[in-house]
Amino acid sequence: MIKLRKSDYDKIVAHAKKEAPVEACGLIAGELEGGDKIVKKVYILTNIDHAEEHFTLDPKEQLSAVKDMRAEGLVPLGNWHSHPVSPSRPSEEDKRLAYDSSASYMILSLMDEEPVLNSFHIEGDKAEKEQLVIAEE
Repeated sequence: MIKLRKSDYDKIVAHAKKEAPVEACGLIAGELEGGDKIVKKVYILTNIDHAEEHFTLDPKEQLSAVKDMRAEGLVPLGNWHSHPVSPSRPSEEDKRLAYDSSASYMILSLMDEEPVLNSFHIEGDKAEKEQLVIAEE
């Protein structure tokens, strides 16, 4: 299970809407509790591709985020990105580029009026939906 605060969900949605039709992206960090991932911080990063169908995290921002995680005693949990006009599921490219099988890959779809956020465990060409809980503070 992966737990995300409502305020962090709102932060992701707001940034994704602002960046649309370009894919927005970032990192998530937090704590591991048993088999659960507790997101404590969401990082907003620049999609240096400025593309509508794929993203590349800005390497300098990524390094800065990882340094911040270490300073705050958090562990990297995965990343997130938006699909402005497609469903909340990994594309073939998303699967191909998912190098870390321990990471969670969150995908926010903006294709419908109400945004849809799902989290996935990706290993090879297989993507399994993770249980995602969005909770108030």
